[in-house]
Amino acid sequence: MERIRILIGMLGLDQHEVGAIAVSRMLRDAGMEVIYTGRFNTPAGTVKTGMEEDVDVIGLSCHSWEYLHYMPELLQILKDRDLNIPIVVGGSVITPGDAKQLKAMGVAASFGPSAINDEIIETIRKIASQR
Repeated sequence: MERIRILIGMLGLDQHEVGAIAVSRMLRDAGMEVIYTGRFNTPAGTVKTGMEEDVDVIGLSCHSWEYLHYMPELLQILKDRDLNIPIVVGGSVITPGDAKQLKAMGVAASFGPSAINDEIIETIRKIASQR
C-alpha cells in the first residue's frame, strides 16, 4: 500500500488543538502523510480539502461536544458527493455512549481519552487499507 494520507482537523469553534497536533506528529512519525487543517473548520470545507488532497482518512479531534452536531452534515456531504473517505474521531470528551452513536452514524472509528498510540495507528492503517 502507498503511504497513508490523513487529514486532521477540528470542526466548529473547538479551539483545543494540542491533541490534534500531538496525534498529527504521532501519525507522521508512523510514516503517514498528515494534512493538518487546524481549528475552525466546517463540514463542507473539511470534505473539500479531503477531496482535493486525495486523503485516505479524515481524522477529527474533538474536545467539545460540537462533533455530535456536525457529524451528520459531514457524513451527508460525503454521501452526496459519492466519496468513500472514512471518518475517525478522537478526543477527551468521547464517551462510550457517544462512540456507539458515532458508529451508528457511519463513523469508522472513535478514540476516547484512554486510547493508546499503537491502537490509533493500527486502526487507521486498517481502515485505510480497506478503501
